[in-house]
Amino acid sequence: MSSEKSSIRSQEPYEQTRSERPPIVILGAGGHARVLIDLAEMLGLEIKGLTSPNHEAGTLIAGKPVLGSDRVLLEQEVGEVELAIGFGTTEVSPVRKALFERMRDAGYQFVTLIHPSACVSGGAVIGEGSQIMAGIVLQTGVKIGENCIVNTRASLDHDVVVGDHCHIAPGVVCSGGVEVGHGSHLGVGSVVIEGINIGSSSMVAAGALVVEDLAPGARVKGVPARSF
Repeated sequence: MSSEKSSIRSQEPYEQTRSERPPIVILGAGGHARVLIDLAEMLGLEIKGLTSPNHEAGTLIAGKPVLGSDRVLLEQEVGEVELAIGFGTTEVSPVRKALFERMRDAGYQFVTLIHPSACVSGGAVIGEGSQIMAGIVLQTGVKIGENCIVNTRASLDHDVVVGDHCHIAPGVVCSGGVEVGHGSHLGVGSVVIEGINIGSSSMVAAGALVVEDLAPGARVKGVPARSF
């Protein structure tokens, strides 16, 4: 595992439906943003709108208005809204990390979203701004860092640790004790056997089977996974 320190910390169970939560602004207006709109509405959370440089202000996305580019946040008092990043990744990308850090440095907080159908152990910890999507299984001892996507029907067994700014794509399976370094991407349907360490900023291609540790920055594909 990379020597980077994870920001995962103990926290009280996340109260997703508290009526006093501020409204959410979703950063982005693509497919993942529409999924987040559905999820937030299931949880009874208010969505103020979305930001996008590619849509005119007032355009409706799944019934919610585009407010403008990210610059419209400058018109909001910090604390009046919470943010959610509404775009995913198809491979290792620094964009989500840079946006998360820039907005948090400006004083904004990011909402943590957990789908009602997710099976999340009471012994799991989930960092700020992470998104736990439909059908997920997080077993006891799992730790998810900040600003992660754990996508549809992924399964993380006991004591898996996922660093900050990772994307665990749909259908991923991680056996017990796996460690995933910051900024990594595990592709659709990939499988990681027990006890494997995946270095930071690694890319595991869709359908790969990881059977040995990966150095930081690794790019692997195939069964078993090999560098490419």
